[in-house]
Amino acid sequence: MTKEEQNSSEKQEYEWIDDAFRVEQQRWGTWTSYNKEGKGLVTSITREAVVSGTRFYLKGVQEGWPEDSSRSYEGTVGGKL
Repeated sequence: MTKEEQNSSEKQEYEWIDDAFRVEQQRWGTWTSYNKEGKGLVTSITREAVVSGTRFYLKGVQEGWPEDSSRSYEGTVGGKL
């Protein structure tokens, strides 16, 4: 059996949080959450922060973001410097 065959035959088990996303610790120490399709959602320095941030993000996606979030801001400074 080649390495590719061995890797494809191994099923990786993940801990699903709220049956909506999973988290993984990256090799450089950060934590990243992924949805069921494998799309990266939130990255943070601790597991607790990524779980909390992902729950907040998914709630916003599900319920819709507040109307005020559609406002835009200009990134330039007016006047003479």
